[in-house]
Amino acid sequence: QVQLVESGGGLVQAGGSLRLSCAVSGSTYRINDIGWYRQAPGKQRELVATISSGGTATKYIDSVKGRFTIFRDVAKNTVYLQMNTLKPEDTAVYYCNARPYPGLGNDYWGQGTQVTVSS
Repeated sequence: QVQLVESGGGLVQAGGSLRLSCAVSGSTYRINDIGWYRQAPGKQRELVATISSGGTATKYIDSVKGRFTIFRDVAKNTVYLQMNTLKPEDTAVYYCNARPYPGLGNDYWGQGTQVTVSS
């Protein structure tokens, strides 16, 4: 099993910054990559950013490129999402996701953390 615990959400004004944390524990050898998803009210959950298990490969959706950065601290087993120049449309519940290597089971999810950006 893999456990994911998010923290760092909150209320911020447009243009501000927040850093989300995802602490990973358990059978971390199963994990291929880790991503941050978000879900706004009335909308589908979308993938925001991912980082490979080695931390060398990252991907972002177009709407956050240049504003968000995903990175990891291997020593702390933690993945971060640094969010700058936040916009009201970034308001959502953000979820940490761990995707196992093929054949090693289903995805793991954290409990989510609310990010609210006021205009």
